[in-house]
Amino acid sequence: MQVLRELYIIRHGQTDHNAQGIVQGKGVNLPLNNLGRTQAQQFFDTYKNVPFDGLFASSLLRAQQSIELFRNSNMPFEICSDLDEISWGKMEGQTNTQENDAGFQQMLKDWSAGKIHEKFIDGESPFELQQRQKKFIQQFLNSSHKKVLIATHGRFIRAFMCTLTGTDLSQMESFHHQNLCLYKVNYLEDETFKIELSCDTRHLTS
Repeated sequence: MQVLRELYIIRHGQTDHNAQGIVQGKGVNLPLNNLGRTQAQQFFDTYKNVPFDGLFASSLLRAQQSIELFRNSNMPFEICSDLDEISWGKMEGQTNTQENDAGFQQMLKDWSAGKIHEKFIDGESPFELQQRQKKFIQQFLNSSHKKVLIATHGRFIRAFMCTLTGTDLSQMESFHHQNLCLYKVNYLEDETFKIELSCDTRHLTS
C-alpha cells in the first residue's frame, strides 16, 4: 500500500511539573526544563535530515520549544490550538495526592468504560478533544503537506491515535507515551492512517 503522507508526532520534552508529578493540561503553560531541552536536542540531532515540509505545534510553550530547532526561514511553522493538551479543569496545577490520584483513576476507568463525555469540573472530555482533532486532520488533508512534524501532548496523543486509526476512545490507554516520544503515522492510498512507530524513544539514547 503506497504511503501518501507521513506524520511525525511527538510529545513535548520534560517540564518541571512533569518531573514533580504535577498536572499540567491545556491551562498550564510551562517551558521545558534542562532535561526537556536536552531531549529536544537529541530528537533534532536524530531527525534533522528528514525533509519535513511543515511544522505544527500546540499553542503551549513546551510543545513549541520541543521542535524549535527545526525552524528556519524556509520552513513553515504553524501554531495550532487544536493540538493543545486536553483541559483537566480543576485538576490542573494540582499535585499527585492520594485523593487526586483516586479521582484520576476513576476518570480513567470511566473513559475506558466508554464514558467519553465525562470530564473534570471546568475541564474537557475525550469526546470534545476528539472534535478538535478531527478539525486538524481535515485541515491537514486539505493542505499540500506530505511530511510533517507535530509537537503536542500526552493525553492528546492517546486520543489522537484512536482518532487517526478509527479506534474507539475507550482504548486510549493502550497508546503509551513519555516525554519526547515519537509516533510515526502514515496516510495510505486507501485513505486510512497506519501507525508505523509507537512511543519510540531510541533518539533519546543515541
